[in-house]
Amino acid sequence: MTRETLPTEFLLSAGYAADPYARHAELRAAGPVHRIDFPPGVPAFLVVDYEHGRAALNDPRLSKDPDRSAVPVLGGAFFSGTLLGIDPPDHTRLRGLVAKAFTPRRVEALRPRIQEIADELLDGIEGRDEADLIEAFAFPLPIIVICELLGVPAEDQADFREWTSILTVPDLSPERQELRRATARTFNAYLNGIFAERRAEPRDDLISALVAVRDGETPLSDAELLGTIALLLIAGHETTVNLIGNGVLALLRAPDQLELLRRRPELLPQAIEELLRYDAPVERASQRIALEDLEIAGTVIPKGAWVHVSLGAAHRDPRAFGEPDALDITRADNRHLAFGHGIHFCLGAPLARVEGHIAIGTLLARFPGLSLARAAADRLVWKQTGSIVRGLTDLPVRFASAGAGERDAAGLEA
Repeated sequence: MTRETLPTEFLLSAGYAADPYARHAELRAAGPVHRIDFPPGVPAFLVVDYEHGRAALNDPRLSKDPDRSAVPVLGGAFFSGTLLGIDPPDHTRLRGLVAKAFTPRRVEALRPRIQEIADELLDGIEGRDEADLIEAFAFPLPIIVICELLGVPAEDQADFREWTSILTVPDLSPERQELRRATARTFNAYLNGIFAERRAEPRDDLISALVAVRDGETPLSDAELLGTIALLLIAGHETTVNLIGNGVLALLRAPDQLELLRRRPELLPQAIEELLRYDAPVERASQRIALEDLEIAGTVIPKGAWVHVSLGAAHRDPRAFGEPDALDITRADNRHLAFGHGIHFCLGAPLARVEGHIAIGTLLARFPGLSLARAAADRLVWKQTGSIVRGLTDLPVRFASAGAGERDAAGLEA
C-alpha cells in the first residue's frame, strides 16, 4: 500500500478518465490496496488487484448500506436503498421479488425486437459518410429496449439521458447535491405517475409485473418499487451504451482482432466477454463498507471505512489474465468481473449480453468498412465525474455500407 492517501482528484482527472489502466498498474506494483480520499473526508480504500477485489465483492463483512459509514456522507451513495445499497435479508427478499418479474424468459423474448431496433437505427445511418456512433446507435438502442421492457414511453429517452448524467454523479459540491436532489424528485414524480397508471390498467410490461409481484402476501413497497425501476432504467441502459461504445472502439483500435472476428463470426459471444473485460462499462464497483475491523491483503480496514473495488484494475491484473493489456477475442476462461460477483451479481447481465451481441454483431456485418473518423483519435472524450461508470461522450466513425448479400455472408447478426 502507498503511504500517502490518494486524493479525491485521483478519480476525477481527465488523465485518469483517458487511461486509468496505466495508473492502476503503478498502484498495483506498490500493492493491492491503497488509501483514497473518496468520498472526501471518509476513511476509504481502493483495491486494484483481481484476487482481493473479487473476494471483496462477496465478503459478508463488507456492507452495501451507506448508513454503515463511519462518517456520514451527505446525499447518500449511488442508488442508496436499492439492490445496490442494501444487505441481506432485505436484499435477499427484494432480489427474489425482482427476479420473479425480470426473468431470463422475458429477456430472451426480447431478442427479435432488439434485432429489429438495431436494424432500424442502422437504416437511419445508411448512406452517411460519418456519424457519432454513441448518439446515432449506442445510446438509443438500449434506452428504447429498456423503455419497451418496462413500459415507459420511448419518446422520454432524452429526459432519461439527462437524468442519468446527473444521478450517476457523486455529490461532491453543494450545487451538485442540490441538482441531484431536484433531479431525483422529478424522476420519482414521473415514475409514480407511471405506477398509478399500471395499477389502474395493467399491461404486459415489467412495471406491471413488478407492481403485481408478491412474496406470500407482501408486495414491493412503494419505495422498493421506485428504487428498483429507477435502477433498471438508469443502470439498465447506461452500462449497455458503454459496452457498445467501448467495445467498438476497442475493436477499431485492434484491427487484427476485428479482422479475426470478421473471418470467424462464431467468436462473437467470446468477443463480447473479452470486450467486457478489456474496457468494462463499469470501472469501479459500487460502495462496500466495513462492518468490523478487518484486513485485505494485510491492510487494516477499520470498521465504517469504505472499500472501492476497481473492476478495471482487476481486469488488467497479470496474475489473473495473460497479457492483460492486449485485446484477445479468443481468450479462454475469461472470469471477468464486469457484472460483479457474489450475491450482488448484476440481474441485468443476460439483457446486456444479448444487446451487446446483437448491436456489435449487426454493426460490423452491416458496415464492413467501419473505421474511426480521421480526427477521432485526437479528440475522444471519456465521461469523468467520479462516477462508477466508464464510457465515451461520443464516438465519431466513418461508414462503408455492405450490400444485403455481403451482410448475410458476414454472419455476425446472431
